[in-house]
Amino acid sequence: MTFALILVILTLLSGFVVLLNKLWFRHQNINSKIIRKIIEHASSFFPIFLTVLLLRSFIIEPFRIPSGSLEPTLKVGDFVAVNKFAYGLRLPVSETKIIAIQQPKHGDIAVFRWPPAPHYDYIKRVIGVPGDLIQYNNKLLTINGKPMEQKFIKYMVDENSGKSVAKYRENLDGIEHDIYIRPAVKASNFKIQVPEGQYFMMGDNRDDSADSRFWGFVSDKYLRGKAFFVWMSWDSKISAPRWSSIGHMIY
Repeated sequence: MTFALILVILTLLSGFVVLLNKLWFRHQNINSKIIRKIIEHASSFFPIFLTVLLLRSFIIEPFRIPSGSLEPTLKVGDFVAVNKFAYGLRLPVSETKIIAIQQPKHGDIAVFRWPPAPHYDYIKRVIGVPGDLIQYNNKLLTINGKPMEQKFIKYMVDENSGKSVAKYRENLDGIEHDIYIRPAVKASNFKIQVPEGQYFMMGDNRDDSADSRFWGFVSDKYLRGKAFFVWMSWDSKISAPRWSSIGHMIY
């Protein structure tokens, strides 16, 4: 049972008790301490459950970065805020879109249901939108015949994996962001066209990311929102906040 489903159930149950109290219980002489306690707790928690449900379902949801696939942009232990209405308003639990707002764009960092097992949430960068022709040759992206410029920055060590990487600044159709490439890893070239209603996702840690190259496209129905802000970051290696990451906007 997902947290969203639990939250919906708690909201409905507490709301039902509050409604019963307004329509019937308050007109009765109730002697049972248990019933009075239930009414008291339901009246206290219903506004909280409802507020959290509305915020989490339609406005902002927190998400914790579980892996290093989006390094150097996002680190393991970053807690990001996800804009839930960026790609349309969706019903809680079922995630059915009820109001279309906008579609993902090149460079967005999106949270979505993982296609092979939709009960898991993943986060990656949007590389291809419907109709795009994506090519990856010698670790250089080309979208619809236009190479995505890469500028070498420096060689360094990936703090999560401890592996040697080359850091580049990539211009992804106008969105500039940093990526990691491991020179020792052989390039896996491909050429693919993105179908209608689907999206191609990749991690910024290009040679250390399980993404659309391995498990396929992401359907529009699996989109959950757009990550836009790091509100907390925890470095588990030293059990302390990673102050340098907190408060950053995500690009």
